[in-house]
Amino acid sequence: MASSDRINRVRAAFDLQQWTGALAELAASDRISPLEAEDLERLATASYLVGRDAEAVAAWTRLYHLCVERHALDQAARGAFWLSLFHLLAGEPAHGTGWLSRAKRLLNDHGRDCVERGYVLVLDGLMAMLAGDGEAACAASDDALALANRFGDNDLLALALLGKGQAMIGLRRPTEGGALLDEAMVGVSAGDVSPLLVGIIYCAVVLTCQRIFDLARAREWTKQLNDWCAAQPDLVPFRGQCLVHRSEIMQLEGDWSGALEEARNACRHLANRSEAVVGRAYYQCGELCRLRGDFDEADRMFRKASRHGCELQPGLALLMLATGKGNAAASIRSVAGRSSDRQKPPASPTHPGLLGPVVEILLAGGDLEGARSAANELALLAGESEAPFLRASAAQAAGAVAFAEGRTDEALDQLREAWTTWQQLEMPYESARVRVLLGRICAEAGDHQSTQMHFDAARGVFTRLGATPDLAELARVTSFGGRAGLGLTEREHEVLALVAGGASNRQIAVRLDISEHTVARHVSNIFDKLGVNSRTQAVAYAHAYNLL
Repeated sequence: MASSDRINRVRAAFDLQQWTGALAELAASDRISPLEAEDLERLATASYLVGRDAEAVAAWTRLYHLCVERHALDQAARGAFWLSLFHLLAGEPAHGTGWLSRAKRLLNDHGRDCVERGYVLVLDGLMAMLAGDGEAACAASDDALALANRFGDNDLLALALLGKGQAMIGLRRPTEGGALLDEAMVGVSAGDVSPLLVGIIYCAVVLTCQRIFDLARAREWTKQLNDWCAAQPDLVPFRGQCLVHRSEIMQLEGDWSGALEEARNACRHLANRSEAVVGRAYYQCGELCRLRGDFDEADRMFRKASRHGCELQPGLALLMLATGKGNAAASIRSVAGRSSDRQKPPASPTHPGLLGPVVEILLAGGDLEGARSAANELALLAGESEAPFLRASAAQAAGAVAFAEGRTDEALDQLREAWTTWQQLEMPYESARVRVLLGRICAEAGDHQSTQMHFDAARGVFTRLGATPDLAELARVTSFGGRAGLGLTEREHEVLALVAGGASNRQIAVRLDISEHTVARHVSNIFDKLGVNSRTQAVAYAHAYNLL
């Protein structure tokens, strides 16, 4: 480097996480005289952290070739590791595996043990995990941990703990896996890990927690990630991802306006970043617009998310359900792996988070068999999980199905369990939606005071959130007037209207594209809920209480 003053300025900028300033000093020095290996690594780090990916790759590549020329094969392997990791995270597996192979060849030529072998093992574990081989991923992570402890390398220790934690979770051992993630994060939050890895590990941990519905950990580490990003104004690659994570957490906590603002900020911030992350930001905007009733904007955001390769379910199917445009059931079945033949058992879903919406959509379409099957599948997955989110989702789905089938006592038990768990998780929207169902059950039982309490509480939450579709649905439910009429499902109201028009069961089946057996069950449920014994009495009751 040109002078000791410049060395001191660069080090000070790194210590203060002033990446733009550090980059300027390093670039100035490089123009005067080519940087040495240590400063090339700093140049790559600063370039990456301010979002100059091409410059970061160029610096790591220079580092690799410089170290090869000087026969510093362990340092060259470190440069190859960074290039491999960068390309793998950027969704470029061919480049990533190519640089990984170079790192392995260098280390084999090198012959002796070094900490860089541990970094290569971390990538081996990542590749094994992506291939679905959790046991191999655990073994590679264990070997990397041994090398991290042997050489006292905190970066390698954090990466190996992360890798093993993710692998254990993939092997359905979430308690052990979560503890390992926490151990990795302790080193990160204590400042023991280099800046480049801090953001990578934070984002990996948060995504893993979200994937297994560990909302408590996701909230805690998202806050830590947010604080870390906020302390570095010129940080680019992790700030946008942090905004998406933060928006998702704010949505769950009931701050929809703040969540939408953060999601829009993420879209702007991530405009030239990873396709997958940009798509997720647009999808999050679409979901929040859907929930608030801005359906045109939701459709526009989902289309943008799709162009960036983001999976649109369950949001797209729920938008179809809300607008009546398209076949919501067919849309979500195409991703959830559900057979179009209702007599066949469903395939396993792509993601358990789809099953709750599957139940909602199939119930709205009158497919009780399909909804019951999806609810049962969700209950099985929840039983294998320690996540309260899944247990609440399963209880809510089971309760909704039981209510639609007229099993009100069972529905009440399941929905109360769901309500309690949503409250414990501090998720007001989900809690309010369950209270609407509870209110309808209480109305059917003649408990007007409890009905009013549930409906009023739900209305207050929906109003505060700006959940206009839910407010409209609640108004529709409460406008029916008759006590027992509140117990009818949307499909049962459709059947009742057709009965009132003089349609036979066969005609209703053709009109609604369902089986006569299903129509007969709907008619029987209507009789039970209205307390009548014939179609004539049901129609008279419906007219008397304005149910049509």
